[in-house]
Amino acid sequence: MTADASRVVLVINAGSSSLKYQLIDLESGAARTGGGIQQIGEPSSRVGDHEEALRLAFAQLAEAGVDLTSCGLLAVGHRVVHGGNAFYRPTLLDDARIAELEKLSELAPLHNPPAVQGIKVARKLLPDVAHIAVFDTAFFHELPAASATYAVNRDLAQRWQIRRYGFHGTSHRYVSEQAAAFVGGPAAGLNQIVLHLGNGASASAIAGGRPVDTSMGLTPLEGLVMGTRSGDVDPGVISYLWRAANMSVDKIESMLNNESGLWGLAGERDFRRLHSMIESGDGAARLAYDVFIHRLRKYIGAYLAVLGHTDVLTFTAGVGENDALVRRDALAGMGELGIVVDERRNAAAGGGARRISADDSPITVLVIPTNEELAIARDCAGLLGR
Repeated sequence: MTADASRVVLVINAGSSSLKYQLIDLESGAARTGGGIQQIGEPSSRVGDHEEALRLAFAQLAEAGVDLTSCGLLAVGHRVVHGGNAFYRPTLLDDARIAELEKLSELAPLHNPPAVQGIKVARKLLPDVAHIAVFDTAFFHELPAASATYAVNRDLAQRWQIRRYGFHGTSHRYVSEQAAAFVGGPAAGLNQIVLHLGNGASASAIAGGRPVDTSMGLTPLEGLVMGTRSGDVDPGVISYLWRAANMSVDKIESMLNNESGLWGLAGERDFRRLHSMIESGDGAARLAYDVFIHRLRKYIGAYLAVLGHTDVLTFTAGVGENDALVRRDALAGMGELGIVVDERRNAAAGGGARRISADDSPITVLVIPTNEELAIARDCAGLLGR
């Protein structure tokens, strides 16, 4: 394979038991190839750790005709979920910065440790290439204080870095920029709501290109109902389960992250199967769907109020891009709030960026595919001046 050394970036997203990768051609914006390894370290898997997973990924790339040691790779971009207060720009990684990232594991114990492990392994296997971290929290670093601040003891919050950080920031930034381009105006001139709806889900309110609120908080657990995460709950639930059910904090945290949301309510997190269950008369599936939609509508209404005037509302990510029923139900009856969905446009098959609002809708409603990998690759190139 031949490649322009200044225009190719390998993007790696290392999760607790998975590793995804794409080789991005910056000239075209397309992925030359990509793939993933699942169930890392699980008993049923032959892949014991992230080093084995990354070596397997490199083998997969070689099978696709890519030799990373000779293709002139510009950089390896690493998605890191939590940057804390210290990291909010694309960051060239060295031993000292990786050590700082490790200290942030308490803020994101489910997400940051595997990302750091992936970084260490990738630097070991590709020692002569720039490794750059791009943070999910970066886009929301400068939230207004009223939005970022929790009403807890001020000294405690400062000592332990407790604030709303927000997540999926790379996606929210990319999609809001694409939405602005779609309607033909600069992002700085628009007020937008972005709904990133996948297994993880988040909402953001963006005024003039800058976020002013977002649904996720100190961790990715807050906010919308998700595949296995609860989203918003009364904090008292934690102390109640600790006292009454004799559950440890770790067990409660695991339950809220891995056994809640749609899965906790219905035993299913795939919306395609959830819809089938509802059609067959499954009451638990119906309730799970209704709770998901109710929470989503609450956030949409809240962000319409926060923004005062909204120009564009955009759906993105797996559910947002592909589930017409979710889009329909999330916005039903909002005509007096300025949102009118065209049923035919919303139900029409096809991908790509598209408008689903009626021509006379005061607020334009769009579906925009997200592309976090391309955004990360561009951030890497920008940091290196390439």
